[in-house]
Amino acid sequence: MEEKNNIRKEVRAKIKQMYGWEKDYYGKQILQAIEANPLFQQAQTILLYWSLPDEINTHLFINQWSNEKTILLPVVIGDDSEIRIFQGEEKLAKGAFNIDEPIGEAYTNYHSIDLAIVPGMAFDKNGNRLGRGKGYYDKLLSHLTCPKIGICFPCQIFPSIPHEEWDERMNQVQTTSL
Repeated sequence: MEEKNNIRKEVRAKIKQMYGWEKDYYGKQILQAIEANPLFQQAQTILLYWSLPDEINTHLFINQWSNEKTILLPVVIGDDSEIRIFQGEEKLAKGAFNIDEPIGEAYTNYHSIDLAIVPGMAFDKNGNRLGRGKGYYDKLLSHLTCPKIGICFPCQIFPSIPHEEWDERMNQVQTTSL
């Protein structure tokens, strides 16, 4: 656990040192690569995330693609999470951890999800993901059978990160470089 926390601290420090233009540049490159990915192009129902300031910014991407695809976002409910359909920014409300989350009914047709695009604190070259430490994503992703793509800044890639048997592995990890 200490090693995981040390990696989280290291990543937070590195992201804090990044300039705004760097985050924007990396985010644009990464999301363009996602758009070119055949998994994304073929997907009709996609689990995404409404980004926090230290993550690849997904707000414009979600707004752009929600007209063509069904975009789902996670919602934290106590110690668990559920998925809801994104129906526009006007139908978002502050949820747990001050994250904007969609209002509405839970989406429970997990088998209809074609792709999950997932944030993380760190990823390794084997697709292992280190989250923020609460396990929300691992619990949620365990219900999905679709491919999972982790997205992150280059400073979030490690040769190896510690992982547990319940940690959900990504099928791909998308990042970029300057």
